[in-house]
Parts: sequence; structure tokens; C-alpha cells
Amino acid sequence: MQPSGIPGTAVGAGRRFAGGAALLLRGIGLYVRSPGLMLLGVVPALISGTIFVGAYALLVFFVDDLAVAVTPFADDWSTTPRSVVRVVAMLGFLGLGGLLTVLTFTAVTLVVGDPFYEKISERVEQRYGGTPDAVEVPFWSSLRRSAADSIRLVALAVLVGIPLFVAGFIPLVGQTVVPVIGAVVGGWLLAVELVGAPFYRRGKGLRDRRAVLKADRPTALGFGVAVFVCFLIPLGAVLLMPAAVAGAALLARRSLGQPITEG
Repeated sequence: MQPSGIPGTAVGAGRRFAGGAALLLRGIGLYVRSPGLMLLGVVPALISGTIFVGAYALLVFFVDDLAVAVTPFADDWSTTPRSVVRVVAMLGFLGLGGLLTVLTFTAVTLVVGDPFYEKISERVEQRYGGTPDAVEVPFWSSLRRSAADSIRLVALAVLVGIPLFVAGFIPLVGQTVVPVIGAVVGGWLLAVELVGAPFYRRGKGLRDRRAVLKADRPTALGFGVAVFVCFLIPLGAVLLMPAAVAGAALLARRSLGQPITEG
């Protein structure tokens, strides 16, 4: 018997979410089959990754001081509750820092490595039939627009991340629901960032790609959350950035109703 109603909708959304995550695996497969081109994409990721790993290491080093600074109300508490609330604060800082690090790393790396990632994205599209109605976008114009879009997306991440940090102090919810919400928000913003190149190639901007991805949000979230989780793994962001760009080209084509199979 086929599921129907709300259960059927949930099953369908779950399948599309899994299908989106599978696009990252396909991107990794393309990475493996074109190592020369993909290794070029590792270079800008390695440069920016070194900076952001250093920044996150500083956060880890000072996180105890930050936790004390934001919980002055706990100074006069007994040892156990004071320790608990400050551990929660530290986890909140590390979670917020992870979210912002992943998104800012992606934004900066896409700008720094724009020529490399544009070539990777274009090569993937050529493999599956090319880009219909492609427009010629001057390099500097593309770079400015990409930088402006990335700044807006990072600013949005900050606006969302601060309430999530505050919500992290809610017992149980802060340690269970909030990390999931953070991964979903981060995944969505990553998906929107990473499909920039194929959408620019079609003359479409940030508003267009948001609208197109919203039409099949589970697929976009599946891809974005998979990338987000992988980017949290040490060196994952550096090594998988080219594969994420390749997978994003597939996501863009799928979202626009264009083939992602050869033949």
C-alpha cells in the first residue's frame, strides 16, 4: 500500500532530501574522475582554509573567557550550576563559530577561487549537455556580484545565528533542536551560495536562485546539509570544496529541469 496524505508527503520529502545529499556524492565522483581540474580548486580552499582554521582555533582558545564574559549573572552561583551554564555558553560559541566559519569560508573561497570554480562548474555542465541560453558575464562583474551576494548571505547567517546562540541556553532544546536547526539553516545558505556560478551563467541572480531552490527545498536542503556536515570535518571543507562546486552544478541543473545524466 502506498503512503498517502501527510505521511506520503513526508516520505516524498525524505526521498528528495536523500537525493539532494546524493548529488554531493556524485560531485565527489566527478572530482575523482577529473583530478587535474579539481586539484586546482583545492588551492584557493587551502589558502582560505588555513586562515579560517586559525580563526576557529583562536575561538577555541578563548572560548572559556567568552563564556565567563556573557554569564556574569552566574558569578555568585554555586559551582555546579555555574559550570553547567558556562559549558552551555562555550558550546553555543563553538556552534555559532562553526556555522559562521563554514559559511564565511565558503563565501570567501568562492570569491578567491572564482576562475577555478567557474571552470569546474562549466565543465560539469558540458558533460551533461551544456548551458542553455548561456550569457557572457565579464570577469570583474561576476566577481563583484559574487562578493556582494556572499556578504548578504553571511550577514543573514549572523542574524540567524545570534538567536540560535541565545536559544542554546534552553535546557535540552539548546543541546538537541538548536544544532539541527543550525545545520538546516547552514545547509540552505550553503546551497544558495554554491549554485551561484551556474545561475550567473544563465543571467540569473541571487533572488532567482532562491526562488528556484525553494520550489524543491528538500533536495536543496539535502545537498546543503550534506555539504555543511562534511565541511565541519577537519580538512573536509578544503578537500571537498571542488566536489561541492561540482555537485552544486548538478543541483542547479536538476532544479531548473535540465538533465543530469549523460546520453
